[in-house]
Amino acid sequence: MLHAPTEQTEPNGELRDPLLLDNQLCYALYAAAHRMTKSYRPMLERMGLTYPQYLVLLVLWETDGVTVSEIGRRLRLDSGTLTPVLKRLETAGFVVRSRRRTDEREVEVSVTASGRALREEALAVRQSVMCQLHMTEPEIQAMRADLNALIENLSIVP
Repeated sequence: MLHAPTEQTEPNGELRDPLLLDNQLCYALYAAAHRMTKSYRPMLERMGLTYPQYLVLLVLWETDGVTVSEIGRRLRLDSGTLTPVLKRLETAGFVVRSRRRTDEREVEVSVTASGRALREEALAVRQSVMCQLHMTEPEIQAMRADLNALIENLSIVP
C-alpha cells in the first residue's frame, strides 16, 4: 500500500511538524537515489557492471586516461572507495591501470576496447531509465541543475 503524503504546511506556508518524514528533503533525495540506482541495476547487470562501475566508465568515456584522483574528484569519492571498483573493472577487462610516466605517484586509468564497446549499450540503458521518469529532457536538465546547486551548497565548508 502506498503512503500518500499528508498536508504538512499551515496556510501561511510554515511546516506543521518539521520532523515528519514527508517534510524531509534528505529522505526524498535518499529514496529518489535508491530508486534511480534500482532502475539501472538489471540493465547494468546484463552488461556485467555495478552502478559505481558504470559511473567510473562514464567519466572515462568522457575523458580517457585520467588519474584515479581525477575520477575520485569527478565522482566525489575517495581513493579507498574507488580502488576496489577500479580493480573489479580491470579484472573484468574494461579498464587498465598504470603508473603515469610523468609522475609515477599517480595511477592513470584507461578504457580498453571491451570497455569502449559498452558505451553503445550504455546509451540504451540511459534511454530506458529516462523513459521511466516521464520527464522531458529540459525538465531533466533543470532538475540536474538544481541538484548540482544543492551539492555545491552542501560542499561549502562552514
